[in-house]
Amino acid sequence: MILERLRGLVVSIQPAADSLLNRPEIVALLAQAAVSSGATGVRIEGAERIAAVRHAVDVPIVGLIKRSYPGFEPYITVTSAEIAEVARAGADVVAFDATDRARPGGFTVAAAVAAIRALGVLPMADCATAAEMNAAAAAGAAIVATTLCGYTAATRGAALPAIDLLRSVDANGVLRIVEGGVASPDDVSRAFAAGADAVVAGSAFDVDARVRLFAQAATSERA
Repeated sequence: MILERLRGLVVSIQPAADSLLNRPEIVALLAQAAVSSGATGVRIEGAERIAAVRHAVDVPIVGLIKRSYPGFEPYITVTSAEIAEVARAGADVVAFDATDRARPGGFTVAAAVAAIRALGVLPMADCATAAEMNAAAAAGAAIVATTLCGYTAATRGAALPAIDLLRSVDANGVLRIVEGGVASPDDVSRAFAAGADAVVAGSAFDVDARVRLFAQAATSERA
């Protein structure tokens, strides 16, 4: 049921740490605005913000924790404690780093999938390559996404959105999502034409970044 409801546009609402928008009640309001405009789901970072959004909308929530660990590259929900944190906050889906990079404590993709499913929620594998997407699907991930393509050493500089990765996913019954670099309605259309079940967009709706872009242009013209 959650997988079917996610099909469509999922809006990622993750204001920067120093943004005035980065308050749980504002993130919840932005989520409501996204849903009222047609979003089928939202992607939210941080337990406090997830909880606030859970009270505000009834669409599926993809939750995650972003936390850096010295000596390790992955930072998206990389421990069992973070998985529990996201699930307790009210997320329907837990997004986690499913790349082939080392994680703290030797936590594997299979272990992450098992921990998420044990809590009664769905695992979403944020991947960078086709091999990682197929491995995550084989490990039992309900959703595989192109989220980290372009953000790992092996994929840095890749053209985004990484739509072609979808065609390399072998598993049936796994929801396939294009995420990362989705900047226009045309990108969304191309993703679905290539076989995507859902598309995640976030940076395209970043108010802070958009205003800065326009303000810089105005400042340049006035100089």
